[in-house]
Amino acid sequence: MSTQSPRAAWLRAYEQAHQAVSHGYHVFPIGRGKLPAIRSPHRDDLPDTPSCRGECGRIGHGVHDATADLKRLDELFDAAPYATGYGIACGRGNEPLLGVDLDRKNGVDGVASLAALAEQHGFNVPETTVIGTPSGGEHRWFTGPAGAPVRNSAGKLGPGIDVRGYGGYLVGPGSWTPKGVYRFAERRPAAELPDGLLALMLPPPPSRPRPVLLPGPRRGAALVGLVKFVLEAPEGQLNNRLYWSACRAYETGADPVSVSRALVAAAVSLGHPERAAERTVTSARNAPTRTSA
Repeated sequence: MSTQSPRAAWLRAYEQAHQAVSHGYHVFPIGRGKLPAIRSPHRDDLPDTPSCRGECGRIGHGVHDATADLKRLDELFDAAPYATGYGIACGRGNEPLLGVDLDRKNGVDGVASLAALAEQHGFNVPETTVIGTPSGGEHRWFTGPAGAPVRNSAGKLGPGIDVRGYGGYLVGPGSWTPKGVYRFAERRPAAELPDGLLALMLPPPPSRPRPVLLPGPRRGAALVGLVKFVLEAPEGQLNNRLYWSACRAYETGADPVSVSRALVAAAVSLGHPERAAERTVTSARNAPTRTSA
């Protein structure tokens, strides 16, 4: 068990949070239980009140308070005198932070599970930032393509493997809990999330009729339809449609180069970053659930 005075814990969290912001991360204060340290301003609202993610302008919305502005960060910590750590929001920016939380307790070894997953699906796990947790586990930091719909999950990929995606957060190094302090185990830049692992994290494609396998000359027509499907994407659905269309295009047996070029160009024409679009299409090609033509 670890002990630390409340003031010392607050100061440590405040200083470490400032360092995280200097590296471009969005952070917010958390308490000894690793939960947001600022009470919700909606705690007395009626049960059927619509949820708020900070639209009201007040603080106390957890990860939605996360900021990369130092003045705003000071305001958050001033409102959280019992903070003992800080959370780093996932999914922010052009190269968003995504986390893989590997538990090592109760007979479960998430590190071994990740190694087995990589061997099974044929991808390598690159060296990256690793944060050691007080319970002996690891948080591995990766960067993912902007807009990729990676969600939080627990045990979905394998025993002891949790995913921290959009709307989630990672406990920052230097944060204190009664069980110990989160510390750097490997201090290096966060690596790109392997395409094979990204494909496993992405949600199932939207439920739509699959294109019929067409003879060679007509596969181009099918690809045109899929490009149109991408171009008609509603706001917030572009990356989902891009991934789904790429999966369906590869199932028709279309030329991979043509698929990538056409779909990436469609996404980029709508303002999607080219590199992120290319990674999404590649992930679709590597998706383990995709059936070959």
